[in-house]
Amino acid sequence: MREIVLDTETTGLDPLRGDRMVEIGCVEIFNRMPTGQTFHRHINPERDMPAEAFAVHGLSSEFLAAKPLFAHVVEEFLEFIGDAPLVIHNASFDIAFINAELDRIKRPPIARERLVDTLLLARRKHPGVSNRLDDLCSRYAIDNSRRTKHGALLDAELLAEVYIDLIGARQSQLILATEGRDIRVGAYGEMPRRQRPVPLAPRVTEADRIAHQAFIGTLGDKPIWNDFLGAVSAGA
Repeated sequence: MREIVLDTETTGLDPLRGDRMVEIGCVEIFNRMPTGQTFHRHINPERDMPAEAFAVHGLSSEFLAAKPLFAHVVEEFLEFIGDAPLVIHNASFDIAFINAELDRIKRPPIARERLVDTLLLARRKHPGVSNRLDDLCSRYAIDNSRRTKHGALLDAELLAEVYIDLIGARQSQLILATEGRDIRVGAYGEMPRRQRPVPLAPRVTEADRIAHQAFIGTLGDKPIWNDFLGAVSAGA
């Protein structure tokens, strides 16, 4: 299954009060594994950059003035995300800004049914504690030392790693990686065959074998057991 992990940076907290999106980063994952495909753009917000927002992401008005408008990158963005689910930390924040930008250029909004909110997932899994992205990186031993400031693509890359751990997919991948060389097919598809480090001791004793042979002797001239025992002897 294809999913897109997404993050944005903005000029503030509320698109309804004139705040705008200034950066968007997307990371593609397929079957819960990053593919290396990304989408990243800085966007000219057509307004000033408040000091509070600059302190968070370090994107200045001067830097962004030379960047394209959202209208100029929207086709690339929509083509990249396609119809895949969007994995976002605190999804209501980012999608509000994306949909506000889409509304400005008379494009339909992204449906909220597509969203996978990792903040909600983390709160269910780790109730009563802080579940910021930095907290989750620490909890899952993900190196976020490059994150001296917020950045949409870097945060999306970190979130992709967090998401894989958060839903338990990394553990499943490790099991498949270590045991996948011996596969059996079951009712739910391919499943790893677990190997015992020490085989179990045989349960059939020599006395059992002698008693069974005596029983076969009572079955007539051509008991079917003789065919089975012959096949076993040949295989040995």
